Amino acid sequence: MAELVTIARPYAEAVFRLALENKALTAWSERLSLLSEIAADQRMRSCIGNPELSAAQKSELFKSLAGEALAGSEANLIDVLAANERLAALPEIAGLFEALKAGQEGVREATIYSAFPIDDEQLKALTADLETRFKTRLTAEVVVDQSLIGGVKIVVGDQVLDTSVRGKLESLRLALKN
Repeated sequence: MAELVTIARPYAEAVFRLALENKALTAWSERLSLLSEIAADQRMRSCIGNPELSAAQKSELFKSLAGEALAGSEANLIDVLAANERLAALPEIAGLFEALKAGQEGVREATIYSAFPIDDEQLKALTADLETRFKTRLTAEVVVDQSLIGGVKIVVGDQVLDTSVRGKLESLRLALKN
C-alpha cells in the first residue's frame, strides 16, 4: 500500500492546489469521494486492471459511471489517471486530499480506542477536552478494543495518549523489569 500512497500523493496535491485556487474544496471533496467509490468497486477494479481495454475506454467507462458529477477538471483528471494507468489510486488520492483539506481547515483526526462503547454525549465531552489539549479542532472516530481492559487510548496524528489499563500495566511491567 505504501507504493500506492507514493503514486497518489502528487495527484492529490495537484488537485488540492487546484481546488484551493478555485475555492472549491468541498466540491472537489464530494467528487473525489464519488470517484473513489467507483474505483473501489470490484467490477470497476477488474476493468481498470484489464489490459485489453485502452486508456480511452477505461476513461470513458469511468466518466459514464460518474455521470453529470464530472465537470471539465474532473474529467481531465480521469483522462490523465487513465493514460498513466493510475485509476486504481483514486481511493488513496481522495484520502490524501481529505487530509490536506482537513489541515487547511485546521481540523485533525483523532482515533479513540476504548474498552467499551462511548455514547454521543461522552464523545462530545471527550472531544472538547481533547481539542483544548491539542489546541485544534478534531474529528473523532471511536474504535472499541476490549483488550484495553478499561480507559482509552487516543491517537492524534503521531501523538498517542494512553490512559488505558493495559497501557498502565505495560508501563508498570517495564518499570519493574528495570
